Amino acid sequence: MEKPNQSYINNLSGGDEAFKQKLIEVIKKEFPEEKQIYFDNYNAKNYKLAADNVHKLKHKISILGLEKGYESAITYENNLEEGKTEGKDQFEAILNSITKYLETL
Repeated sequence: MEKPNQSYINNLSGGDEAFKQKLIEVIKKEFPEEKQIYFDNYNAKNYKLAADNVHKLKHKISILGLEKGYESAITYENNLEEGKTEGKDQFEAILNSITKYLETL
């Protein structure tokens, strides 16, 4: 499984450490909130809303360098839009990986 990293953030910041830290802080603040909203909607079987949550989360997945994870999120988002839950375990494994990674920053 891919591991989250700061490659994209480093490229985006262009060596501006203050900008890099600001971006990381935004991710650390928003990610847990967005993740919880996803779980709330999924558990309530609000799959259309959960698909919207996956849509928001997939951008953070991409920012954290998870290219395959991003593709998995797209597939899962599309499945949820159709009321199907295929890809849930893989998506939630990505969320867990990001959660653990953010705890190290």
